[in-house]
Amino acid sequence: MSDQPVAVVTGANRGLGLETSRRLAALGYTVILTARREPEGRASAQVLADAGHAVRFQPLDVTDEASIQALAETVRGIGRLDVLVNNAGIVPDPKPGTEEASVFRADLETVRRGMETNALGPLRLCQVLIPLMNGRGRVVNVSSGMGQLDEMNGCCPGYRLSKVSLNALTRIFADELRETGVKVNSVCPGWVRTNLGGERAPLSVEEGAEGIVWAATLPDDGPSGGFFRHGEPIPW
Repeated sequence: MSDQPVAVVTGANRGLGLETSRRLAALGYTVILTARREPEGRASAQVLADAGHAVRFQPLDVTDEASIQALAETVRGIGRLDVLVNNAGIVPDPKPGTEEASVFRADLETVRRGMETNALGPLRLCQVLIPLMNGRGRVVNVSSGMGQLDEMNGCCPGYRLSKVSLNALTRIFADELRETGVKVNSVCPGWVRTNLGGERAPLSVEEGAEGIVWAATLPDDGPSGGFFRHGEPIPW
């Protein structure tokens, strides 16, 4: 069993996932950096390892059950799990602002793809990996303001519906784990300059990752079952 705390970060070959992996490794975690694109994931893990961090790569397709089970076997081999960051996600919809992005034009297969990656993948990962935390750990579901019912508007139903569902999973898991030391929270990193966020976004990747790392390293008296941006609660 590892003496170092262990973190799994999904979708970590670039952007927020990679920066979160870097931050957690710098804090002393052994990071299992996962990605669907294996060459890119291995290269990113190697960059962190070359910088002296304890990082290992694990290929992971969050929509594939065999891939999820292989990750679980890796974690069992290490002997502990302290953090799960469900960061992997897609925007399946057509470009916002176009007629094709309207809910009236939504293709059900597009909606299904969003749900499979952004909601059902995290559901399975939580089901499989939380029991390996042995009653203590942190789960961070990387969500979005586009999943807030409080500010819901038009466009992009595939993405919006998947993030609303992810937020619901946060509440469900947090409630069922309330008598344990496992904390489950949703985090909106804000509008960040990533491949998904685009170049016009006001926040850097470093700024966006801060709230994720905050939720991943909460103290024992920290919150669970909440929705946060930059460490501050926001409406559902």
